[in-house]
Amino acid sequence: MLIYKIFQYKSLWFDKFIKLLLWISERIFRTFEFYKFLGMEKMQHTSYTSLDDFYREMTAKLGTDLETIFPKGLHKEIGHFNVFDIAKTIEKIKTTSEMPYNRRKYYKISLIRGRNRAEYADKIIQIKGNALLFATPKVPYHWIPEDPFQSGSFCVFTEDFFIKDKSHNTLEDLPIFQPGNVPLFEIDDDLADEIELLFDKMKKEINSDYIFKYDLIRNYVLELIHYGQKLQPASKLSTSNDASLRVVSLFIELLERQFPIESSDQRLQLKTAKDYADRLAVHVNYLNKKLKESTGKTTTEIIAERIVQEAKILLKQTKWNVSEISYALGFEEIAHFSNFFKKKTSLAPLEFRS
Repeated sequence: MLIYKIFQYKSLWFDKFIKLLLWISERIFRTFEFYKFLGMEKMQHTSYTSLDDFYREMTAKLGTDLETIFPKGLHKEIGHFNVFDIAKTIEKIKTTSEMPYNRRKYYKISLIRGRNRAEYADKIIQIKGNALLFATPKVPYHWIPEDPFQSGSFCVFTEDFFIKDKSHNTLEDLPIFQPGNVPLFEIDDDLADEIELLFDKMKKEINSDYIFKYDLIRNYVLELIHYGQKLQPASKLSTSNDASLRVVSLFIELLERQFPIESSDQRLQLKTAKDYADRLAVHVNYLNKKLKESTGKTTTEIIAERIVQEAKILLKQTKWNVSEISYALGFEEIAHFSNFFKKKTSLAPLEFRS
């Protein structure tokens, strides 16, 4: 302020110059804080495994309680649904951190307006205007805002929200959520306005007292899905100089999504290098090459290390028998698990437990 006081009595040119500097400084600060809020400083991703984590983080960052943002009447429903406004969410956030809705064990549909970049394992998609994004727990990605002026809406929901006896659809059957696809579409302003109207209907309905409102919301979400399935994939693809780092990051993220194993009925879904390569929509040799270049280890070695780590936790921290642990970690026979564990640790599972 002292510098400003000295110069304010100088010529008009200096006065305008100082004002310009202050305006630029404010814009730079706002942009930096925005990117910092979005997790842009290091592009670090925290592993979140449930909707409980989603709401815990949302209430902390919005400075509100759960009742404020939790949909009315949802306790009577099977599954979960909620809808948010992006600009209002950003405005209410009180601490600068990663966006609180890039989560794991649920689906998300977003209408995002602004310049952004989406990074998948084998491609980068540049978005200059409006994007319709369908996110599934099975396909990891990084979403990078490239300007601070973001708006739009998004909704989150679980697979159970679309049980067959209510909508006659399961998310697994829909092409838009199939692994190997890139369900991101660049759309024009007219279509974005049309889709925004659907989100507005969801926001209005979720706060209503209509007894069948979630059946109506399901129809709105299905309409969004059909919009996506009629669109062609965004075509502005490019390669990246940091492809190795990106593939490694997305592989590790996908690997960690399989853990922790919290129930003996839960079972590891992705077990081989090919399983992960298919999910990331890259060739298994390409994945192996990138991981070897970045970590010095093969895909199979990294997967095995993580399975051993989880096996040690289950042996020490649960009362499950070896058969239950073997099943949960994806082994068909106890003998296969025991041989695997002993090869990696030099101890049989029960020896390690004792």
